[in-house]
Amino acid sequence: MRLHRLTLTAFGPYPGTEHVDFDRLGTAGLFLLHGPTGAGKTAVLDAVCYALYGSVPGTRRADLGALRSHHAAPEVATEVVLDVTVEGRRLEVTRRPEQLRPKKRGAGNTRDKAVSLLAERAADGALRPLSRSHQEIAEEIGTLLGMNREQFCQVVLLPQGDFARFLRADAEDRAKLLGRLFDTSRFATAEQHLAAERTTALETLRDADRTVDHLLHRVHQATGGGPPPPPAESAPAPGEDRADAALGYAAVARCTAREDRDRTAQAAAAAEARHTAAHTAHEATTETARLQQRHAEARDRAGRLAAAADHVAALRRRLTAGRAAGTVAPALDLREEAAEEAARTRATERTARERLPTGLREAGAGCSVPPQTAQGSPGSSPAASSAATESSRRSRTSSHSS
Repeated sequence: MRLHRLTLTAFGPYPGTEHVDFDRLGTAGLFLLHGPTGAGKTAVLDAVCYALYGSVPGTRRADLGALRSHHAAPEVATEVVLDVTVEGRRLEVTRRPEQLRPKKRGAGNTRDKAVSLLAERAADGALRPLSRSHQEIAEEIGTLLGMNREQFCQVVLLPQGDFARFLRADAEDRAKLLGRLFDTSRFATAEQHLAAERTTALETLRDADRTVDHLLHRVHQATGGGPPPPPAESAPAPGEDRADAALGYAAVARCTAREDRDRTAQAAAAAEARHTAAHTAHEATTETARLQQRHAEARDRAGRLAAAADHVAALRRRLTAGRAAGTVAPALDLREEAAEEAARTRATERTARERLPTGLREAGAGCSVPPQTAQGSPGSSPAASSAATESSRRSRTSSHSS
């Protein structure tokens, strides 16, 4: 925030209109307001606070009517105009408190309401009205300044009487006065909050230390005979060297575990090599046993074959004889068929001879028969003669075949 110009009319000890050019005063960087008591030094600061917040510091804010100068003419209205730059914006704030003025017609006074105006000065110097609402102007100024009236009075404006009391007070009273002036209760609240947070953090740290102790004991169990963790009663206070001790122990345990892992890996590799060699030997032994079993089976089979050689030779002889007999089997079959046929022929011949006359029944195949005898003999017929002739032919055929 930067103040440029302040115009006071009938305000405080100033009955007329006074102009304060802060730009001119601030050319050297710092300036001093000095004068006797009642000269109006505090009135200038009250006017700045009144222009910004519509109120003044201290107990005077309860009676804004007391801001009007008692030396001003009745027709002169009390007014404060402040030209200020806030957050890069050039603003002009005009304030008029509620006040009495003479009536324009007749005797007596009339009461004018409080007036607040806010305008923004453009780059070309022209004023652009922004608001005539007390509430809107208060919100706009509070947003731009980032503090309310109490904070502004405590941080920017230090009341003159409180400052003198501060200079004369002892250390304890000075602390109380500073607490009242600057509202240090929020710092006490922050201190209490930080103390509570510290207590909570210590409890969290102790819980973390207990968790670390539990993990260290688990690490000790997992390493199987590694260095034991430091006992809890000898552990350092929370937040001192607990982390370094835990990390040191973990580093030793890690090295021990890494050595155990390397030894275990070497032992596992050796066991794997022995297992591979044993497996290869087992396969070779299994193959040898299989071959030996086959050799024993072959020898046993050879012995059984040698014991059965005579029987096999007899069977081979029988097989040879059977194969030789197989070559004459068709002739034997024909012989049997011819014998059966001859038997049937002899039976047919006997039947046919029984039908011949008695004198011819025993005649041979070459005898001659008188025609009349052949034709007129009882029981003779052409069919019987044909049968007899066929029977004789078959008998001769059978005799030749035999």
